[in-house]
Amino acid sequence: MTTVRLPLFPLNSVLFPGLVLPLNVFEERYRAMMRTLLKSPEDEPRRFAVVAIRDGHEVAPSAPGLPDPTAVPDSGPAAGFGADPARAFHGVGCVADAATIRERADGTFEVLATGTTRVRLVSVDASGPFLTAELEELPEESGDEAGALAEGVLRSFRQYQKRLAGARERSLATGAKLPDEPNVVSYLVAAAMVLDTPTKQRLLQAPDTASRLRDELRLLRAETAIIRSLPSLPSPDLTRAPTSLN
Repeated sequence: MTTVRLPLFPLNSVLFPGLVLPLNVFEERYRAMMRTLLKSPEDEPRRFAVVAIRDGHEVAPSAPGLPDPTAVPDSGPAAGFGADPARAFHGVGCVADAATIRERADGTFEVLATGTTRVRLVSVDASGPFLTAELEELPEESGDEAGALAEGVLRSFRQYQKRLAGARERSLATGAKLPDEPNVVSYLVAAAMVLDTPTKQRLLQAPDTASRLRDELRLLRAETAIIRSLPSLPSPDLTRAPTSLN
């Protein structure tokens, strides 16, 4: 088994291959990560791994008194993730390639990265200034009937977009060309659908493209039917969303 060690950036969301990830980095452990990445030669990729935080695990409060007025925030690379940080993360993530890392005058960073490859989390190391992980690359297999499934998913996705735009009383841009490569379709739709993190994580770690597309087809049909029955789409309850320091 071939593995690679990369910096680890946990998020309360799922990154898919081919999708763009903008980050506003202001916590010290992740600032240290970006400073390290900037030291790599310009002709080499500046890579780090993104993993989703499991439900029930939140990063440390971002300031004293939040949410407990008597609490002082933890510090260090594993702050908020417990004694065994690997248990706080989903086991499959995505490598991100940072095309832009721009340091601001106050020492924070503006980062623009793109998801590239799925990886399985083998181990997590918290001995340095930021988390690193040993990772195993996961190949993307097509599976049976991926091409036909992709066509069906695209048709259902267009219907889903129309229903979602109508429920939110927004206009839908027309004429946008969608990709037709099955694996690209599967990741684009997974990222674009309004789904909770565990469901998106399930799509990320599907055993092959065809399995992901089958799951998406079921989800699209179910979600479209639900949206059709609603007079309007309620706003997310932001007070229940887990807090992310970045």
